[in-house]
Amino acid sequence: MTDTTITSTFYEKIASACRKKEALFDENLGRYALRSMFAGAYLTMSTAVGVVAADVISQFSLAFGRFAFAFAFIFSFGLVYVLLFNGELATSNMMFLSSGAYYKHISFKKAITILLTCTFFNLIGAIILAWLFNQSFSFAQLTHKSFLVNAVQTKLAKSDWQNFFEGITANMFVNIAILGYMLLKEESAKITIALSAIFMFVFLINEHLIANFASFMLAAFSSVEHIKGLEFFNVIRQWIIVFFGNWIGGGIFIGLAYAWLNQTKTPHKEQ
Repeated sequence: MTDTTITSTFYEKIASACRKKEALFDENLGRYALRSMFAGAYLTMSTAVGVVAADVISQFSLAFGRFAFAFAFIFSFGLVYVLLFNGELATSNMMFLSSGAYYKHISFKKAITILLTCTFFNLIGAIILAWLFNQSFSFAQLTHKSFLVNAVQTKLAKSDWQNFFEGITANMFVNIAILGYMLLKEESAKITIALSAIFMFVFLINEHLIANFASFMLAAFSSVEHIKGLEFFNVIRQWIIVFFGNWIGGGIFIGLAYAWLNQTKTPHKEQ
C-alpha cells in the first residue's frame, strides 16, 4: 500500500513510528523490553494512586469516590507519562502497527511479534510495580470494601461480550488520545486531549488490557483474601477477550479507519 505521493501527516507519523519500533526491536530487544516495562509501570503507578485516592474520598462520599478517581485525572497521567517518556504501550501499538501493516511500512508478521512482545513486557512492568506498592503502608490498609477490590470484582464478573465490547470502546478512547498527541502541535493541547479521552473510558469503567494488568496485579498482591473472580484462569480469560476487543477498537476502528482516510494524494487539511 506504500505510495510516496501520499500527502498526510498521519501517514508520515505512522511510517516514522513503525521504522523506529522495528529498528529498536531488531537492534536491542532488551531496550525495547524495558520501554515496554516502563509503560506498564507508569499505568500501574497512576492506578495505585487513583485507587487509594478513591478510598480516601469515599470516606466522605461513596458516590464521589469513583468520580474522583477519574475526575482528578490520576489514572490519565499514566498515559501522559507513557507519551512523554516514550514508553511502548501495547494498546497504542495496536493502532500504530495495524496502520503500518496496512501501509506496508512493516510486515504483518513482525507487527504481531512486536505487539505480543510489548504486551508481555507491559505485564512484567505492571507485576513489578504492583508488588512494590503492596509493600507500602497505603496498600496495607486495603479491605474488601476498598475501591480496588470492588473494581476488580466488577470487571471479573462481566460477561465475555461485555468485556469484548467495552474493550473496543476503551481503546477507541485511548487511541483518540494518541492521535491527538501525535497530530497536534501545542504541548498543552496534546496533554489536554490525552487527559480528556482517558478520563472518559476510566469513568465508564471500560476494559483496557494494560489498566487491567495494573488493577488485577495490585489486587493479587494485596493482603485481601478471597477476592471474588480473581482466579488464574478467569483472569487469563478476561485478558484474552479484552486484548481482542482493544485490538478491534484501536487497530481497526481507529488505526485502519484513519489509515484509509489518510490514503490520499490530495494536499487538503489533515484528517
